[in-house]
Amino acid sequence: MLLSYLPIVLFVLLAAGFALATLFLSSVLGPRRPSKDKLSPYECGIDPVGSARERFSVKFYLVAMLFIVFDIEIVFLYPWAVVLHSLKLFGLVEMIFFLGILLVGLLYVWKKGGLEWTS
Repeated sequence: MLLSYLPIVLFVLLAAGFALATLFLSSVLGPRRPSKDKLSPYECGIDPVGSARERFSVKFYLVAMLFIVFDIEIVFLYPWAVVLHSLKLFGLVEMIFFLGILLVGLLYVWKKGGLEWTS
């Protein structure tokens, strides 16, 4: 039984070995010519102002997580659209139900003020 997992184990070991070898070789063979310009932070051509350790509001993280959740849920629309003809009415009803749940979630977040940047 364990013998059937041998190709997977070998593949994982090969991938990890390749990754480690690539990192090692790039650190050994790569050129090192540090300069003041190369070591300075770059932010869209503008000199950085302030500290990089500045705290962000929790609202920023909340909006970012909501964006990820709704963005990932929208990805489920693409496979559904591809097979819509074979799913017929059942697929349409299921997708309307799915989008209804998403809409209820979005309205809840909107009503609670989760999308507002200011207090």
